[in-house]
Amino acid sequence: FHADVSLGLSHIRRSAEDLRQQATGGHVTLAASTAFASFWMMPRLQQFRDELPGIDLRIQTADRDLDIIAEDIPLGVRGGEPREWPDYHSLPLADEEIFPVAGASYVARFGLPETVEDLPSHRLIHLEEPFRDAASWDEWFQSAGVDITDAGRGLRINDYALVIQAVMEGQGIALGWGHLTERLLASGLLVRATGHTMTTGKGFHIIWSRNRELSDNARKVRDWLAAQA
Repeated sequence: FHADVSLGLSHIRRSAEDLRQQATGGHVTLAASTAFASFWMMPRLQQFRDELPGIDLRIQTADRDLDIIAEDIPLGVRGGEPREWPDYHSLPLADEEIFPVAGASYVARFGLPETVEDLPSHRLIHLEEPFRDAASWDEWFQSAGVDITDAGRGLRINDYALVIQAVMEGQGIALGWGHLTERLLASGLLVRATGHTMTTGKGFHIIWSRNRELSDNARKVRDWLAAQA
């Protein structure tokens, strides 16, 4: 009896969510960083449309991790560890892998560093995220086993999408997150500046509320995102 009641309540919640989505035009909202939307989602958008033609995606970006429960957003992409988010279910999307990247025009003009120790003599671009934890050059050098004391010089930007734009414009070398730079590397717009990759043991995940039923369309979007991992 208890199982039947639980199943019935689950069906009611799901039906209510489907009705709510119909009232908003059938959109599914995904909360993500500007960098994720720009460099991960945009290159896959046509594939998304081809494979889920009946779903209109609404991408909501912010310079901080949104509280998707309070904002009434069904899905989000967040970096970190699932144990940090007890109110959310999660599925893995990408491991956090970090390595230096440069633009083709920068390499043509200045070349690439021959060793990790040579990097500080190049123009380093620093990401200064005000609301999200992001690995720094100091942490990356430590992961490479190199003691660098003068890595703090260079251009500083507080938005990762702008960091990558600066790199592509030939303004210097920045830390590249693998899942965000993979297609830019494949196209030749970016090149790896060294061979060392920093792995943090963390990752990027699709998240959704433990206390709210996803609509059918939101589940399809979640499953599509997870299939790209």
